[in-house]
Amino acid sequence: MTATASPPGGTSAELRRERRAWYLYDWANSAFYTTVITVFFGPYLTGIAEAAAEARGGLILGIRPSAYFTYVIGAAAAAQIVVMPIAGALADHTGRKKELLGAFAYLGAFATLAMFFVTGDAYLLGGALLVVATVGFAAAQVISHSFLNDLAGPDERDTVSARGWGVGYLGGGLLLLANLLVFTFHASLGLDAAMAVRLALASAGLWWAGFTLIPMLRLTNRGHVVRSESVGRAVSGSFRQLGRTIAGLRLYPLTLVFLVAYLLYNDGVQTVINFSSVFATEGLGLSQDTLAAAILMVQFVAFGGALLLGALARRHGAKRVVLVSLVGWAGVVAAAYFLQAGAAWQFFAMGFVIAIVMGGTQALSRSMFSQVIPRGREAEYFSLYEISDKGATFLGSLVVGTVLQVTDSYRLAILSLLVFFALGFVILAALDLPKAIRAAGNDVPGRL
Repeated sequence: MTATASPPGGTSAELRRERRAWYLYDWANSAFYTTVITVFFGPYLTGIAEAAAEARGGLILGIRPSAYFTYVIGAAAAAQIVVMPIAGALADHTGRKKELLGAFAYLGAFATLAMFFVTGDAYLLGGALLVVATVGFAAAQVISHSFLNDLAGPDERDTVSARGWGVGYLGGGLLLLANLLVFTFHASLGLDAAMAVRLALASAGLWWAGFTLIPMLRLTNRGHVVRSESVGRAVSGSFRQLGRTIAGLRLYPLTLVFLVAYLLYNDGVQTVINFSSVFATEGLGLSQDTLAAAILMVQFVAFGGALLLGALARRHGAKRVVLVSLVGWAGVVAAAYFLQAGAAWQFFAMGFVIAIVMGGTQALSRSMFSQVIPRGREAEYFSLYEISDKGATFLGSLVVGTVLQVTDSYRLAILSLLVFFALGFVILAALDLPKAIRAAGNDVPGRL
């Protein structure tokens, strides 16, 4: 039997205002991922590390400078896995989700802004700032996800989640476009290339910090807020609550099944995204300009893709739409094996398909997960969701790296990701989603 939950508290106008503010947090933080992580900081930090290594006999910290950025990303992922569940437990334990969202967001934004000062051979400063920024980004993202249940009833979450994700792609894409224009024409603007990159990094921090003010002013904490507890008691109480969450996960085995399915297919999604630039330049011989143009195209098309798949979910259910999207992902991976070297239009076509399914897959997965977690513990459970995301990055990279090591073929490496989409599809298809929702004590929406 299907039931419809009551809408969250507050008037319709108040909810719409809060939702728009929540969307703008995705708009704010996406600038960090697109400008800093995807495009500018990796090559820039590698250059800084190479300059330091040249003065130290070819190595820094005992490693090649070309590997430094990868190791820093790995260290940041490990730190996120530690911090995210603590942030989620702290948010649920204290009820101060808005304040914690702001604290972690501004920690990340100011660390990003400080990247402007990474010059010369300051590779340690650059690495430390990247770790701090990504930890702030991830912890704030956990808390931001948990607001979805406050702002939308079960029947609305697919649409609300998709809009948030779409707005994020649009915001990240607009700032990246501006930064790429400045970088491309830096000489005409009287800038050297390094200064253009430093300005791009700083702009991402300012964008993130500035637009975060809006959700800070408009979002509302719901439920019980602890007002008199000391910081030490709050943290210790959060650890106890986190322990209860992990131990209690056995009471929700179908939620765990969803997490396993998500871990697998998101493994494929994240690795395709992360590996696509290397595949384009090394496997297909495409230029950096072509790659940058493709990344821009993906950002703007993904905005429409997220909204399109959200609309389809309203008619056909989120689970069906995600399953069809996984077929699309598998098709892209299979087609990538046959792309011709130097054929930029084929890479753009592959990127277009990825953009259509990417935002919807992520947004609808978030809304599905929001249905299968117990009320009042959303931030804790979303920390486990985000940990699955980080685990996906590790597993996919391991598989791709192993295939590359054995075969030295970028085409076989990307083809190997088919196994993640296939296994994730099978497990998600077999999951009784209405039963999982009821088991978590929630109402089943009209469409699944």
